[in-house]
Amino acid sequence: MIDRTEAPPYYFNYIDLVPAGDICALLESQHREVDALLRGISDERSRFRYAPDKWSIREVVGHVNDAERLFTFRAFWFARGFESELPGFDQTIAALHAASDVRPWLSHVKEFHAVRSSTLDLFRHLPPEAWQRSGRASGYGFTVRALAHIIAGHTIHHVTILKERYGSLG
Repeated sequence: MIDRTEAPPYYFNYIDLVPAGDICALLESQHREVDALLRGISDERSRFRYAPDKWSIREVVGHVNDAERLFTFRAFWFARGFESELPGFDQTIAALHAASDVRPWLSHVKEFHAVRSSTLDLFRHLPPEAWQRSGRASGYGFTVRALAHIIAGHTIHHVTILKERYGSLG
């Protein structure tokens, strides 16, 4: 269980979605499940938006990839003992400049696979004491352990949105 002091309150929207258990095992099972889900989405369907002002499926997956890369970097930074604060991240700016809709769909799927593989490599090889290390990003404190749970919960959140709001994904 993640203590409420290990991350800002907002991030418990994601952390609270994560079931109890081995976080690396969960990240690994998500790796397989999300990869299979994404590979089942056609190129044409990947351009779908459930409303004109909402992200396409490609943009959602691009955002998931960007956010995971960011949270993993923060975890790396804090786990390795760096003390300087990291800057904030604005998902709107990132999405605006990502050009997700012009990239081939398969490139998003492959990127998810690569980013998650890298995330797993980092977390699997952390020394036990690194999980409790902490640092500041966006003006808030985070532990490495909380960041791993944020990654898993953020993925759960967006996969749920894809399934509930985007209809048939095939």
